[in-house]
Amino acid sequence: MNATGQSAVFGKRKEPHTVIIAHGDEIRHFTVRPWMAAIIGSAFAAIAIGYLLATSYLVLRDDLIGAATARQARMQQAYEDRISALRSQVDRITSRQLLDQQLMETKVSELLERQTQLSQRHGRLDSVIERAEKEVGAKLPDAAPALQQKPDVRAEIGAPADGGAATVSLASLGPADTKPFSLWSTRTDIKADDSSADRADKLFVAINQSLRSIENEQLDRISRLADTAYENADAIKDALASAGLPVDSNFGKDESDVGGPLIPLDKAAIFDSKVKELDEALDALDHLKSEARRLPLANPAPGHVVTSPFGVRTDPILGTAALHSGMDFRAPRGMPARTTAAGVVTRAGWAGGYGRMVEIDHGNGFATRYGHLSKILVAVGQKLKAGDEVGETGSSGRSTGPHLHYEVRHNGEAVNPLRFLAVGKKVQKYL
Repeated sequence: MNATGQSAVFGKRKEPHTVIIAHGDEIRHFTVRPWMAAIIGSAFAAIAIGYLLATSYLVLRDDLIGAATARQARMQQAYEDRISALRSQVDRITSRQLLDQQLMETKVSELLERQTQLSQRHGRLDSVIERAEKEVGAKLPDAAPALQQKPDVRAEIGAPADGGAATVSLASLGPADTKPFSLWSTRTDIKADDSSADRADKLFVAINQSLRSIENEQLDRISRLADTAYENADAIKDALASAGLPVDSNFGKDESDVGGPLIPLDKAAIFDSKVKELDEALDALDHLKSEARRLPLANPAPGHVVTSPFGVRTDPILGTAALHSGMDFRAPRGMPARTTAAGVVTRAGWAGGYGRMVEIDHGNGFATRYGHLSKILVAVGQKLKAGDEVGETGSSGRSTGPHLHYEVRHNGEAVNPLRFLAVGKKVQKYL
C-alpha cells in the first residue's frame, strides 16, 4: 500500500489554474498561464508605482517649483552681475580711450607748437647764420641739421568708428630728410605686442627728445658763433692795440664785478637771449672790421722787396744822414699802384721831391701818399675803395730809379708803415 500510495503521489500532475465563470446555462472557463500572471502582476505593479510617483509629485511639487525658481533667480542674478561687470569694463575702456585720445591730442598740439617755434627760429636764424658765416668767416659743417634744415614734423590723430584704440600717424620729417630716423633719433623700444597708445606714447617721447636735441644744438651753435665772433673781434682789437693804433675803448664786455639774483629763463627766452648775444657779437665784430678797414693795413706792392725802410738813412743823392718818411718798394715802371684802404683823394699832381704824387685821406687823421709815379689815374675829391689803382709806378721827382714810395701819416706826421703792414697780416684773415 505504501508503495502504491507513494507511486500515486509521485506521479501526480500539476494542473494549471483555471477560472470558471457560470452564468445560467453558460459556463466559461479561462486557463491562467504563469506568464500571463507575470504580465498582469507587472502591469499592476507599474500602475501602483506610477500612482505613488504621481502622488509624491503632487505632494512635493511646490518644493520642486520653489527650488527651480530659486535656481533660475540665482542664474539671472549671476548673469546680471556679469553684465554689470562687463559694462563697467567697457566704460573703463571707453574712458581710457577718451583720456588717451585727449592726451595724444595734447601731445600732438605740443609737438606742432614746438615745430612752429623751430620753424620760426629757422626763419630768424637764416639771416643771422648767413651774417655770421660772412662776418666770422666760418662755414657750418654739413652735419648740422639743427641750423641747416628746416624741421618739419606733421602729426595726425584720429579715433576709429568701431571704438578701437586711437591711431597716430607721423609723416616724414621733411622732404630733404633722406635719413629721418638717424637724423631725429626716433628709435625706441617699441615691441610687437605694444598697443597703439603705447606705440604712440613711445614715439612721442622719442620725437620730443629729438626736438629737444635740435633746440639744444641750435643754442649751442649760436653760442659758439657768438664766442667765435668775440674771439675774432678780440684778435683784431689786440692786433691794433699792440701796434699802437686806435681801438674803440668801449668794445667788448667787462665780465668782472658782476652779480644779481638768479632768474631762470624758459627755452624761448633763452633762445632770444642767445640770438641777441650773437647779434651783439656780430655788431661788435662788424664795427671793428669797419674801423680796421678804414686803416691803411694792406700792402701797396705785395710780393715786392722793400729797398729802403722808414727811418734815418743815408740820403741816396747827397750821401748824408736824413729821415726817410716812408718805405720804398722795388717796382718796374708802369706797375699799378693801389690804395691800401678806402678814402678820398686830397692831392693828385706834382709835389716837389715826390714827383707825381697821390695823397688819400682815410679819416680819423690817417692818410697815405704814393710818390714817384709815372702816371696819375685819379682826381682830387674822388672816392676810392681799398685796392683801387691810383696810378703807375715810375721814377719822377727826387729818385734814382723806378720804385714806389709809400707813406702813412697820422694827423700830418709820418709814421712807420711797417707797423700797419704787420697788423694787416695778423688781421687779414678776420677781415
